[in-house]
Amino acid sequence: MGREPSPSDRDGPQTPMAAPVLLLVEDNADDEALIRRALGIQRPDVSLIVARDGRQALDLLQPPASAPGLDAALVILDLELPAVDGFEVLRCLRAQPATRRLPVAVLTASIREADRDRACALGADAYHRKPVEFRELMGIVEQLAARWLPAAPAAGGR
Repeated sequence: MGREPSPSDRDGPQTPMAAPVLLLVEDNADDEALIRRALGIQRPDVSLIVARDGRQALDLLQPPASAPGLDAALVILDLELPAVDGFEVLRCLRAQPATRRLPVAVLTASIREADRDRACALGADAYHRKPVEFRELMGIVEQLAARWLPAAPAAGGR
């Protein structure tokens, strides 16, 4: 008597999941380094791509029709950026079908409630003020990763 085939037997060989991609849109090198460090501690499996301004972010996510866009699982977006600000990036992302549902978390130094209200009205999925303490940044990165970045498969199994 043979055993029943398991679902994995029927599905054929398993291919490893690609690392989730996080696009960080940040012009401040110090803030980038802190976020990179926090992400490396929390989720070393995540591939981090950095855009230094809003134009570069849009070029990565919404390239000409002949080129594929970056397949990001999450965008962390600063609001105060050169070239194209974060509000315009958010407006452009929500205006296009291909990026309309892309999770965008605003991480900004702005303390203006009007900025928070505007970002939320434009479709931000989360809004956080940049914390002073690294421990707080770790908590924000952990929360964002848990919500929007697929977990890495456990070593040696599923």
